Amino acid sequence: MKRRRFIATFGALPMLWPIAAAAEPADRVRRVGVLIPAPPPAAAVVDVVQRQLRDLGWVEGSNLRLDVRWAPDGDPARIVSKELLDLHPDVILVGGDPVAGLYEETHTIPIVFVLFGDPVGRRLVTSLAHPGGNITGFTHYDAALAGKWVETLKAVAPQLSRVAALFAAEMLAAETKRMDSWLNGIESAAAGSGIQLSVAGVHDAAEIERAIVALAAEPNSGLVVMPSALSGDTRALIIELAAQHRLPAIYPFRSFTADGGLISYGIIGQEHWRQGAIYVDRILRGAKPADLPVQQATKFELVINLKTAKALGLTVPPSLLARADEVIE
Repeated sequence: MKRRRFIATFGALPMLWPIAAAAEPADRVRRVGVLIPAPPPAAAVVDVVQRQLRDLGWVEGSNLRLDVRWAPDGDPARIVSKELLDLHPDVILVGGDPVAGLYEETHTIPIVFVLFGDPVGRRLVTSLAHPGGNITGFTHYDAALAGKWVETLKAVAPQLSRVAALFAAEMLAAETKRMDSWLNGIESAAAGSGIQLSVAGVHDAAEIERAIVALAAEPNSGLVVMPSALSGDTRALIIELAAQHRLPAIYPFRSFTADGGLISYGIIGQEHWRQGAIYVDRILRGAKPADLPVQQATKFELVINLKTAKALGLTVPPSLLARADEVIE
């Protein structure tokens, strides 16, 4: 059951979409690199990008060539990034953490990023309004999300008395501003709901398992899974462990809930890719990344898996179901 209503936005920058230039794209074939964090959602991502570019006048096999690559976490991502750069694309559209490594390799080829947090704190851009270099895009960083994760999890599991925030440990060093804001938001919401908060920084699957087992040993516990490449790569494991230990958990993206997670609240990933394609079009028509403001998410979705709720013995309040954009039964 789906409801096409968008959740309210929190402090987002205004969406500044100038109308695309009236002129048709130039006759010569333009080359666009697409770097996707991991293979699983690749087909859907490519379809979204292709359709949006087609709507703007760019047709593969006519005036456009898309070079699509996958970017697994760690060193392989750098190898793939170098391979893509060697093709000398006119612009690169990249999702998630691989953008940082890609930016280290080139300050000349235009880059549009999506699904990336705190580009200012990571020193990729000078400011959101004025990126100032060869890179711009769309960030899912929104500190208000953190408090919503705790509030929403408490609504579906009112017995909660403790919550652990699970995140990739290296994020504390790499994205201090973002993590501080998120953790402060979670801490504030937890305190307001009488919930004891713990923070679980993990490096790999083995540490994830140990953290979840330790959390499950305490009664009335719940889990907040924070967005990172690590949580994405270990999605199936986290969902399985939460189910095994009967832990209510909230996740940052719909893909977790679609795969059996209890509830998710976050940005709409495919919408980010669609918006990224619009920026690609503007750059192909002559705009400079330095002049295109980095934009924050304006659309969020709440997805609830009723089957998982029933397996955990939870009754989802009608008020929460009414707010949901999608209910999986």
